[in-house]
Amino acid sequence: MLLLPALQGVNYLVARLAPGVIAPNTLAALRWLFAGSIFCFLARTELWRERRVVLADWRHTLVLGALGMWICGAWVYLAGQTTSATNMALIYALSPILIALIAHFWLKEPFNWLQGCGVALALAGVLHVVLKGQWADLARVRFARGDAWIFAASVCWALFSILLKRWTTPLSATARLGPISFAGVLVLLPFVIWEAVTGPLPTFSLTGVGLAFMAALLPGYAAYLVYALLLRDLGAARVGVVLYLGPPYVAVMAWIFLGEPIHGYHVVGLALIAPGIYLVNRRVRTRRR
Repeated sequence: MLLLPALQGVNYLVARLAPGVIAPNTLAALRWLFAGSIFCFLARTELWRERRVVLADWRHTLVLGALGMWICGAWVYLAGQTTSATNMALIYALSPILIALIAHFWLKEPFNWLQGCGVALALAGVLHVVLKGQWADLARVRFARGDAWIFAASVCWALFSILLKRWTTPLSATARLGPISFAGVLVLLPFVIWEAVTGPLPTFSLTGVGLAFMAALLPGYAAYLVYALLLRDLGAARVGVVLYLGPPYVAVMAWIFLGEPIHGYHVVGLALIAPGIYLVNRRVRTRRR
């Protein structure tokens, strides 16, 4: 569980390096083309054996590809062009809450007041980080066009998580994510062509392909595989709250790789997030004992 936000955090580093190098939809498409190839290669025997299952489930695969690879991929990069990092973090922080609520009311996953307190603590920690400890700044937040992109991405990430859990399949996580990745590339393809025809950036460059491969390997292949395994074994609500660890993880990664300093508000935020995650998961572990 603690590995997941570190893998996903690499995508923020890629996003910082991508503007002016590669267009958003092109980056997302290359990312999932590479990641999908890895998934399918590793699960090639299973995919061939279960090819009838894969073909019969094409509608679910296409929906999941559109939600997880197109909207939650390219739209995040689009949002970063017209909105601030603070706004993006604030809005995307809604996603784990949506996951927990939808999982409770739709999938009937247990969710009590103690877990609610855990979600509140984790959200408070995220807000403390993105506001840099200055809570008065919350009243001065202004919303831009990019906020609509990131809000849609956060809602669709919640839907992707719930549907991935609800639409059961005999396929392993690796085998399932291969077709989903290629479905996402298929949905992205018209937008990639549009960017190539109308955009000022080159469709392919060595640096852009390198960024896409980095995004494919860590926040793509590794993060989505870990996320799918955790969803299968722990449930959507319990896994979703771990995403709150993203801002502190990214702060440390930015300090190491980009030279950005770590501040006291990062430590305070982590001190709120960690017990929040513990409270969300404590009840299930106690019940199993």
